[in-house]
Amino acid sequence: MKTTYRRGAHAARCRLGTSLAAALLVAACGGGEDSGPTEQAAGVGSSNSCATRVNNNVDKLTECVTLDGVRKHQAALQEIADANNGIRTSGTPGYDKSVDYAADVFRSAGYIVTVQPFQFQTFIVLSPAVLEQVAPPPAGPVANSILSYSGSGDVTAPVTALAADPTPGCEAADFAGFPAGHIALISRGACSFAIKATNAYDAGASGVIISNNIPGTLNGTLGNGFTLDIGVTSVTQDVGQQLAATAGLVMRLKTDTFRGLATSYNVLAESRDGDPSNVVMVGAHLDSVNAGPGINDNGSGSAAILEIAVQMHKVKPRNKVRFALWGAEESGLVGSTYYVNNLSLPDREKIALYLNFDMIGSPNHVFFIYDGDDSDGVGAGPGPKGSAAIEQLFESYYSKVGLPFKGTDFSGRSDYGPFIAVGIPSGGLFTGAEGIKTADEAALWGGTAGQPYDPCYHLACDTFANVNLQALDANADAVAYATLWFSMNTAPVNDQRGKGNFKYPFDETHFKGEAH
Repeated sequence: MKTTYRRGAHAARCRLGTSLAAALLVAACGGGEDSGPTEQAAGVGSSNSCATRVNNNVDKLTECVTLDGVRKHQAALQEIADANNGIRTSGTPGYDKSVDYAADVFRSAGYIVTVQPFQFQTFIVLSPAVLEQVAPPPAGPVANSILSYSGSGDVTAPVTALAADPTPGCEAADFAGFPAGHIALISRGACSFAIKATNAYDAGASGVIISNNIPGTLNGTLGNGFTLDIGVTSVTQDVGQQLAATAGLVMRLKTDTFRGLATSYNVLAESRDGDPSNVVMVGAHLDSVNAGPGINDNGSGSAAILEIAVQMHKVKPRNKVRFALWGAEESGLVGSTYYVNNLSLPDREKIALYLNFDMIGSPNHVFFIYDGDDSDGVGAGPGPKGSAAIEQLFESYYSKVGLPFKGTDFSGRSDYGPFIAVGIPSGGLFTGAEGIKTADEAALWGGTAGQPYDPCYHLACDTFANVNLQALDANADAVAYATLWFSMNTAPVNDQRGKGNFKYPFDETHFKGEAH
């Protein structure tokens, strides 16, 4: 991946040494209260010292941001789910209890906490979707995964597979001659599931089956704007191919769902110190899907942020830090979109950057960094100016600790999407969801090639046990590193607003230079 470095000056400067520890002794550059030479010389502190000292350099902070600390927050989220039908879905009591827990953690650590309500179109599966082959024999159930925001229905009808097409089901013309009343079998790809389902409905389909176009389970959403009363579920690529090749296929598709307005919440926690005109935002979504407790997706990112906030509670950052835990991400980035859309232009321009951490402990992990500069040349283009510098900081961190890393498309799939849409520099980390691990990736990171990065993605098995502890531990430190760095070293960053670029060194050859 391409890496470029910038150097710059600032009114308040300090010399950086050649070591990583010296590079992030940010207290010497201003901001924060030092704990004094005696405590620094003590090295690794006990839990008591972590509770009392000022973790204002990266060595002290990462000593105190422990895997055990992060796991305690994940355990609390699991306990909440266990007491609330196994889920923490926005609009349900399990999510509301998660909000209470997070807000209490932030308040106890001394942050200014705002719980921001918003309304959204919720989706709840009332009973498991049923997909059965009725004819030809042998009859029997077929594994399937209902798409979020599917309508309800119980139909038994012939199945008609759409012909192979580069954009299957994406145009009304794809359904020319479709027999009304049949169930449509459509391959994934080229357009949204909602467009495919809407075109099928308009053509008279009584139900829709989406088959995956890659190996693995398809766990998708139609989006909270989908309101058609038609059942939509999905099957794997292999099953889809088998169904499409079956002559005289008749199937039963039953879906039982609820869609309606609900109230959910974002949790925002702001440092009491720091430049209010230069805000560093650090966020993750707090909600789960309907299927399970969501302890990797996204109890991993949420728990890491909670623990970092706790361990930074005595730090006085140069720039104001605003932690955010978003609601209704699984319903289409609803909470983060609501937050961004309701900022005034002046408040929006005060946000220097946004860091996003969604699924940072996947069991079959890869260390992915959002590709802010599009150096990989895959999918979406680059993020707003400044996003490349965020990517480079994470690259620098992984390089320093000896971990291989890889870019992942900056597609707007998670809660950074609304931020990049309005030009706010963004970045973050990810360890993979339903994508399939390649042999090359398995050679670098271990794990199992040919299997999803998270085999429990959007399933009931996404529990406290569904976490790669090494990945979570490493990424918690990476999140801490970036949060502390940007809280102490960021200048206003978006040139499109008439402001300057990031100004700091990244690789060791630049540690002898000057930085904020």
